[in-house]
Amino acid sequence: MLLDHADGLGDLLADTVRSGASLGFLAGLERAEASAWWRGLAVAVESGGLAVWTAHDGTRVTGTVSVAFADKPNGRHRADLAKLMVHPSARGRGLARRLLATAEKAAADAGVTLLVLDTETGSPAESLYGRAGWTRAGTIPDYATDPAGNLHPTTLFYKRLT
Repeated sequence: MLLDHADGLGDLLADTVRSGASLGFLAGLERAEASAWWRGLAVAVESGGLAVWTAHDGTRVTGTVSVAFADKPNGRHRADLAKLMVHPSARGRGLARRLLATAEKAAADAGVTLLVLDTETGSPAESLYGRAGWTRAGTIPDYATDPAGNLHPTTLFYKRLT
């Protein structure tokens, strides 16, 4: 299914980066490059190492979230939450919270008892995770750049799933 939605996910990623979100990409990310990045994840999805959910408003992808499962024997109880994003035009309607809940439930159903993530310190996402019951584990200075290339700290979070 990832390949079926790669172009829509590429549009979402490019638009979200264009809006200033720090998702690992720099300004100028084009749809073709973003779509190709998503297509490159197909093997991980097919192997079960990565799960990706999408939200739609008709034909357009408006949001996504991923869970990357640990591949080491001593870490199979944990997973990384990644690439939670909502299109700028779809924000403020609870979509991020619903995507987050979907990923948390699916991870728990898969036997994951601990989720971890990192997000740009001071970003709207940081507030979302705090409100959603995630625990702040710490902050790392100058961890990543925003799309404009400016260094920002990142905040690490974890959530125990029961």
